[in-house]
Amino acid sequence: MIVVTTPTGQIGGQLLDRLLDTPDAAGRLRVIARDPARLSRRARGEAEVFQGSHAEPAVLAAACAGADRVFWLVPPSPGADSVEGHFGAFTDALCEVIEAGSVQRVVAVSTLGRGVAKDAGQISASLAMDDRISATGVHYRALCPPFLMENLLGQAVAIRDLGEFQLTMTADRVLRTCSTRDIAATAARLLLDDSWTGQDDVPTVGPDTLTAEGMAEVISEVLGRPVRVRWAAAEDYAAALRARGASEAWAGGLADMTRALEAQDFYGLAARPTPATAPTDFCTWCEEVLRPAVAG
Repeated sequence: MIVVTTPTGQIGGQLLDRLLDTPDAAGRLRVIARDPARLSRRARGEAEVFQGSHAEPAVLAAACAGADRVFWLVPPSPGADSVEGHFGAFTDALCEVIEAGSVQRVVAVSTLGRGVAKDAGQISASLAMDDRISATGVHYRALCPPFLMENLLGQAVAIRDLGEFQLTMTADRVLRTCSTRDIAATAARLLLDDSWTGQDDVPTVGPDTLTAEGMAEVISEVLGRPVRVRWAAAEDYAAALRARGASEAWAGGLADMTRALEAQDFYGLAARPTPATAPTDFCTWCEEVLRPAVAG
């Protein structure tokens, strides 16, 4: 039995679709959703649905009863009073279930930066999550992407109307990327494979060696009109987040994350591409995902 968290999110939703399309997974899927109405009709009909948050111990324990595999992703919470507390609440609930139940394998979404990232806000909290889960002894795979291409979708209107997008990375520094569909595909393969054991990171690094300016050039070519990148300071980024309702803790954590990425460069050139787990290049993603979003 496979339990899928965040089944309506960018990664969890694509993973769920892949599992529903897999005959071997038929009748062996459970999902935890705050709002089951957001699930597809197919998902509601073919997967067992548990309503609530996977940070709620009782909800998670019920969904994982008799299950041996879990897809794990801690969702963002811009209103959280503490970044560490937010990740900790979810992680503690999972560890309790692992230690008390039948779960044998966990596949989680984490991040690059292990052994390198320091004082990196949400990235540090995610890496601490991995350590806490690994300490239970469960078989564990942490999917470790760099910058998600889908982060640009939130700027589709600005790309369309202003011909620009913002990044906090220096424009001439390489920024490795990954598409969420590649993360979902890798997660599906691992969840359907009962042969792996132990604990390990699984980097998911796309094939491109693009700077922010290079990304702007690709977007311009795909859209057929000029698009520029505008650098944003970490402080300005945090202020914009607070203006949109983010808590001081959440905005501050993301500011710390952007400073760490700039200073420590663990999403940069040293991260080697992993074609087996992240084959999608940035141009293809722009053609297939970003262009329709901008047009819409």
